[in-house]
Amino acid sequence: MAGRGAGAPLLLQLSLLLLLHLGGTLGCALVTVGSPVVPLGSAVTASCTIQRELCRGLEQGKVRISWMLDNKLVAGSQLQGPGDTEVSNLTLPRFNHTQARLWCCVEWNGTKQRVGMAEIRAGYPPAKPLNLSCTLNLSDYGLTCRWELGTDSHLPTSVVLKCARSRGQAVTGCTPRGGHSHCTVPRRLLQLYRQMEIWVSATNALGTAESEHLRIDPMDVAKLDPPTLQSIQSIPFQTDCIALAWDVAWGTEHMELQCELRYRAPEDPAWALVTGIIGRAGTAQRCGFLFGTQYHFQMRCRRNSASALASWSEWSPGRNYTTHEKAPTGKLDAWWGAQPAGPGGQLEVQLRWKAPRRREANGRVLGYRVTLSPRRRGRDPPTVCNTTHTQCSFSVPAGTRRVYLSAYNAAGESAPTEVVLLERKGQPVAGLRAMPRDEHSLWVHWEAPLAPVVAYVLEWQWVTTEPGHCSMCWQMERDGAATTALIQDGIEPFQRYNISVYPLYEGTVGVPVHTTAYSQQKAPSHAPKLHLKRIGKSEAELCWELLPVEMQNGFITSYTIFWANSITDVARLPASRDPRGCAGGGILPHRQPRVPPGATVNPSLSSFVMRGLKPSTLYKVHIMASTAAGGTNGTSLTLVTTVLDDSEIQFLFLTLGLVFVVLMVLLICFQKNERVKEQLWPSVPDPANSSLGKWVPAAAPQESLQVLAAREPGPAAISTVTVLEGEPAKQPGKEHPGLAAAAPALPRPYVRQEGPAEPVQYARVGSAGYRGQRLLPEPGPRFYENLRGRGNGGGGGAGDWAFLEEPPATFPLLQGLRIGGAEELHECRAD
Repeated sequence: MAGRGAGAPLLLQLSLLLLLHLGGTLGCALVTVGSPVVPLGSAVTASCTIQRELCRGLEQGKVRISWMLDNKLVAGSQLQGPGDTEVSNLTLPRFNHTQARLWCCVEWNGTKQRVGMAEIRAGYPPAKPLNLSCTLNLSDYGLTCRWELGTDSHLPTSVVLKCARSRGQAVTGCTPRGGHSHCTVPRRLLQLYRQMEIWVSATNALGTAESEHLRIDPMDVAKLDPPTLQSIQSIPFQTDCIALAWDVAWGTEHMELQCELRYRAPEDPAWALVTGIIGRAGTAQRCGFLFGTQYHFQMRCRRNSASALASWSEWSPGRNYTTHEKAPTGKLDAWWGAQPAGPGGQLEVQLRWKAPRRREANGRVLGYRVTLSPRRRGRDPPTVCNTTHTQCSFSVPAGTRRVYLSAYNAAGESAPTEVVLLERKGQPVAGLRAMPRDEHSLWVHWEAPLAPVVAYVLEWQWVTTEPGHCSMCWQMERDGAATTALIQDGIEPFQRYNISVYPLYEGTVGVPVHTTAYSQQKAPSHAPKLHLKRIGKSEAELCWELLPVEMQNGFITSYTIFWANSITDVARLPASRDPRGCAGGGILPHRQPRVPPGATVNPSLSSFVMRGLKPSTLYKVHIMASTAAGGTNGTSLTLVTTVLDDSEIQFLFLTLGLVFVVLMVLLICFQKNERVKEQLWPSVPDPANSSLGKWVPAAAPQESLQVLAAREPGPAAISTVTVLEGEPAKQPGKEHPGLAAAAPALPRPYVRQEGPAEPVQYARVGSAGYRGQRLLPEPGPRFYENLRGRGNGGGGGAGDWAFLEEPPATFPLLQGLRIGGAEELHECRAD
């Protein structure tokens, strides 16, 4: 139930809308306009009348009328009409739509309802048709006419082709279909061999336009089938003329025709046209053809009448023909170079020449011949060169001043061209310069010398790292008064050319003058690669190799160095003026603020010194090579400045060296001075290396004593034995019984032998230190008395030695020597 209650108002609104629409259709609203088609941009007036009794649901309340142009609301004026009507008038001052709908609306229940509509179109009157032309087709004798329509009128336009006979009314000849601009008038409406008037009429709602009236005889515009070329042959006695025969197309044998012939060689850019060939069929002659040249021929015809509107047939199928050859004519342009060929008295000649022009070749040139004398009747001169190329090198006897050059083909040989081998010592030209005309040619200018010139020879060669020989890179200007020449053979953009000019005088050749040029420049292909030559604390020297000429693409105007570290902006520095390259140093340029903007430097420089750098800092550097057409950046080079400069490092090393020398001198002085040495390094005896420390004591009864073996097994020569006196209070018989019992046989002395003839050191032995002493289980006593004695010179202790309180374990036990029942110090000397 709730759903039905909600849907009732919607259903009521739809019903009212349907009633309003039906009422408007049945005459509820009447919309009128001043004109349904108006000129574009003009004013439009409209009126809408509402009749209440015809619009159900609008009987009560006020009727509000509004207007809409398509979907745009426009304002009108409303007033009370006669009877029970409401009228609204609308004026649009400028109607700029080519087509639009004007709606009359009424407001009901807050919404606008469309109750009437009028469609309005705007445009222009039709334009005049142009370029009317007609052609009569002889197969069905239909007249097909074509034209061009003018600008679009934006309105529906009807186009018809009208025609009128000489004494008849104008009729519609045909109507184009599908918007085309051509149609065909049938044969029944045509009048052949008499004048007719034909034109095109275009009509729309705003007017009518007609083309120019065409007055023609339909047969004058008949398009014939093309003729057929039957044969082409040369006239026997005039080899530069040909005779051509043709046949007319079928159906045109009874007509008087006017024909045209065209021909061209494959090298010709345009056709050569022969007009005024009159006749039904037959032959035609034409002269002025080149010898030994292939030509392509075509022919077309039309009806011979006085009308300029007569149509030509299509060109006939082509036919090729090659004229007869003839021996070459004219002289060859030649240029030479000569130099001695060693001690044999020969002259080496490099001869170059230009191929004859097509008009002088008279066919296909088979080769060239160089002789030392001209051809005489009945005798052939000696040939030094026979080639198919346009250059030749050969040897001639010294003193030869003339050679003879000729060209030959299948028909014969040309007259010889005399080539005089002149010396190159004449006056040169001045002010030579070259400039591009376009990317494939160069203008060369010079100043004429004072002496009269016969001709000029221009040479040009592509400059490469490995130059080659170019046989076609020269030309001769035979006008001696000329001061300019255009060279274009083999000229390519972005390549450097070396150009030379030779003036030719009577009897000599001028000294050449050279210049270089580009037909077009661009930025270099690559920039040079930077190399680090040396680096210091505040400066770095860079160098690079000059670019090969193939990569320059133009004249290098400057090299520019860019460098920066991680905390500063990029600086721009011009390269320094150092012509020595990587082998030499550089001259410091000013930094960027001191360099004038756009300043350039000598492009031949190849090194640069950066100064004012920070110590121990990383920098990135790159180089830009520039021509007049732009610049190219190179790869970056990373470098790090040093902490110390070279001079500082040298000073540091010098200081360290001086300190080292002073220390060495002081050390040597201390080593030589005994007093200083005794103060700084006092002499301390080493008991382990003394003579006493090397003696071997008697073995104790409890354990066997280790006796050091002598260094040499031979007998020792004893020099001196000294026996020290014992204490007088003690008697030998009162010794401790244990000692006496424990004493073994006589102890063996420790002998030190220094050599076969070297005496052994003597020692002073104090026997009192052992008297009454009890032997311990250890090999040595715990305590010794310090004894001092004097000898008469020995090896290692300077005559003195002492017992240590605790000697090493290797020290032998010392015992007193008993001689004659008393302890005395004896001195034994060797014999």
